[in-house]
Amino acid sequence: MVEKGNLERKAARLREIIRSHPGLIVAYSGGVDSTFLAWMAREVLEEAMIAVIADSPSLARTHLEDALAFAREHTIPTEVVETHELENPDYARNDSMRCFHCKDELFNVLEQYRQTHGFEAIAYGVNADDQGDFRPGQKAALDHHVLAPLLEAGLTKGEIRDLAREAGLRVWDKPASACLSSRVEYGRAVTPEALGAIERGEDALRRLGFRQFRARHHGELVRIEIAREELPRALTPEMARELTAIFRALGFKFVTLDLEGFRSGSMNQLLAAEDLLRGRSVA
Repeated sequence: MVEKGNLERKAARLREIIRSHPGLIVAYSGGVDSTFLAWMAREVLEEAMIAVIADSPSLARTHLEDALAFAREHTIPTEVVETHELENPDYARNDSMRCFHCKDELFNVLEQYRQTHGFEAIAYGVNADDQGDFRPGQKAALDHHVLAPLLEAGLTKGEIRDLAREAGLRVWDKPASACLSSRVEYGRAVTPEALGAIERGEDALRRLGFRQFRARHHGELVRIEIAREELPRALTPEMARELTAIFRALGFKFVTLDLEGFRSGSMNQLLAAEDLLRGRSVA
């Protein structure tokens, strides 16, 4: 249970941090963290901010459409820019530093946008809980001197959800999301074809009524993760036939259901210890 007074202090601190940076670009992905940050920046800075969405084959169309819809609902100034991380061989080869190359491309594009349009600073939605995970993208943010207001205010993921709920934001309980490339096993090249198969498969899972899931790409095999509370519905002969038909039609020869259920970052379990250390953000 979040202590109310402490949460209010953190929220006030967040407003102070944002207020000190008029002319702010928020790197906006549509996830809970960046959405709450963009909303708060709009509340505090009014027109002196913009939410910029990076569009590429690694962003699912449903996520893009929902992010744009939320921005319209709250009159948040928004722009979509293209990023080209798949053209970078260091990204496409998909080693443990893939996220670094992704964020490096993102922040290069946002820096060009900042200079062209006269904004003062760039911020992104990293939070206090992210410090304990394998997130090489944070090193790219540090390299580019990108602001981290949620982290600076000491806000955790749960606290951000609580503040979003209190503000009446419909995304407060939105399932965790990540780019489509995170579904491809390390060492397997990230290609538009692989990303397309993942996206179509996850769209099908969504149409079947599942809420929290991942389709993990292991070449000829797809490993489907579904939230544990939803697993009983997935573990029926009828659903097995449905899932097999869907994913074989997408080119997978073997269709598996992970009995551990959904867990964020499960691909990281395959990384060696030295890779995990290399991807830690540097303070």
